[in-house]
Amino acid sequence: MNRRVLITGSTGFIGRHCLRPLEAAGYEVHAVTSREALTLEGQSRWHRADLLKPGALEALVTAIRPTHLLHFAWYAIPGKYPSAPENLEWSNATANLLAAFAKGGGERAVFAGSCFEYDFRYGYCNEELTPSKPGTFYGVCKNATRQIIDGFSRQFGTSSTWARIFHLYGPHEPGGRLVPAVVTALLKGEVARCTHGQQVRDFLYVEDVAEAFVALLGSDVRGTVNIGSGAPISLRQLIDQLTNAMDVRGQVEFGALDARADDPPVLVPDIRRLREEVGWQPRWTIERGMKSTVDWWRTQR
Repeated sequence: MNRRVLITGSTGFIGRHCLRPLEAAGYEVHAVTSREALTLEGQSRWHRADLLKPGALEALVTAIRPTHLLHFAWYAIPGKYPSAPENLEWSNATANLLAAFAKGGGERAVFAGSCFEYDFRYGYCNEELTPSKPGTFYGVCKNATRQIIDGFSRQFGTSSTWARIFHLYGPHEPGGRLVPAVVTALLKGEVARCTHGQQVRDFLYVEDVAEAFVALLGSDVRGTVNIGSGAPISLRQLIDQLTNAMDVRGQVEFGALDARADDPPVLVPDIRRLREEVGWQPRWTIERGMKSTVDWWRTQR
C-alpha cells in the first residue's frame, strides 16, 4: 500500500529537515505551508493552506487522504510564543486535525510536543515518572493537547505518538536563540554576552531531530517519547564547542547576563524509549554538528 504522509510546519526549523528522510523512507510526501514552498530537490508535493481557517483541515485531508501524519505547525515566534494567545488556537487546530485524519482513514500520527510540559523542578525528565506541570501558557496548551491526542487515540484506535522535543540547534534555527545569537555576534566581531553558562541541557542537531521523528512515524510506539541526544552538556561547554568550530577565542563574556529566575539548573531527557523501543540513535556528534551549523551561518552573511 502506498504510504502518504501529510507533514505540517514543513518550512519550519524541523519540518524542512524531515522532507528528504521521509522520501528516503518511501513515503509519498505531501508538505503543507501557509507561506512559499521550499525549492528543494526531491519529490515532495506542496500544498498551500492556513490550518487555522475553518474547513481548511478537512479539505486538506479529503484531498490527500494521508495514511500518516507528522504535525509540527504551531505558533513559535522566539520571545513571544511562551505567553501568546495563539497557543490556544493551535491546540484546537491540532485536535481537529487528528479528528479529520482519523475520519479519513489515517493510520499513524506523530505530534511535536515540548520539554516545557514537564515540571522543571525535577531536572531529569522521564515520560512516565516526571510530572507534567508547565510553567508557561505554551506548555499548558501543549500538554493539554497531548492529553486530548492520547484520549482520542485510545478511544478510537488511532496509532499516535507525542514526541517531546528538548533542545536543538543547526541550520535555519530562528534568530534570537542561544546558538544563533552567539554565532552572529562572533561573525560580526562583537563580544557574545551570555549568562554564567552552568545550566545543563541536552542538545541535538536538527537533522538528528528530524530523523528521530521519521523513525517514530515508521514505528508502532505509542504515547509520549522524549527526543534528545542522551548526552547532557552545560551551556558553557556548548558555547566552547561553538567557538572551537569558529576558531575564535576570548570573545564570549560569561556572566554578562543574568540567568532567568525560572531557568532550571538541569533539564535533560530520559531517552530510553527512543533508544530501546524505537531503536534510534543520533548520528551527529556535537563537534560535527557545530561545524555544520557555523558553516551554514557563514553562508547567510
